[in-house]
Amino acid sequence: MSQADGGRTTSRRAEQVAARRAELIAAAHQVVLDRGLANTRVADVAAATNVSGGLIHYHFATKDDLLTEMLRSVAAADIARARAIAEGRGTAIERLERFLRHYTPGPGGDPAWLLWIDGWGAGLREPALRQIMGELDDAWASYLEKVIADGTVSGEFVCADPAASARRLSALLDGLGLRVTLDPRAISRREMLEHGRAAAALELGISPSDFTRKSTR
Repeated sequence: MSQADGGRTTSRRAEQVAARRAELIAAAHQVVLDRGLANTRVADVAAATNVSGGLIHYHFATKDDLLTEMLRSVAAADIARARAIAEGRGTAIERLERFLRHYTPGPGGDPAWLLWIDGWGAGLREPALRQIMGELDDAWASYLEKVIADGTVSGEFVCADPAASARRLSALLDGLGLRVTLDPRAISRREMLEHGRAAAALELGISPSDFTRKSTR
């Protein structure tokens, strides 16, 4: 075998390993949504992918390694969506409206919110999970800060401390999102969005009606 052939073979093997790891991570994500982090077993993920537990342990030394990688992968995708909103098209208030809408849980038990609520709880005892959840929160707050800072520079907002405003708003949205996900009868998605707009308006020197007026142009 030539050196070039050996390189291609190594590359194909690396691609196969990466594809298998991605498959197992995706399966673990679905199993966790069904069973929760605490109740998920390697055997459950093996059954979902029709492979042996030994194959899973070939790619991930422990169940905790698999679940940590799964959370890290999902968090990375979530952070990418936040970045896309913050750096996307439109005025600052249009981007902020998209931010608030994206933050609001979807109907019927939003899978992302169910996972993050589970992750926050598990993070109380698992440092690796706590780090991932902290990085996710920090990223969302930083991209929200960017939108607020952009609006302050453009004159759309009046805000002396975009970082502090972003922290307060993200904390409020976390609490509201938790309540909507756990008990949608107590507070609806529409009410959460209205509360988010009202809080943002107080922080940024605008009116809550500015959100709907801008978004319908």
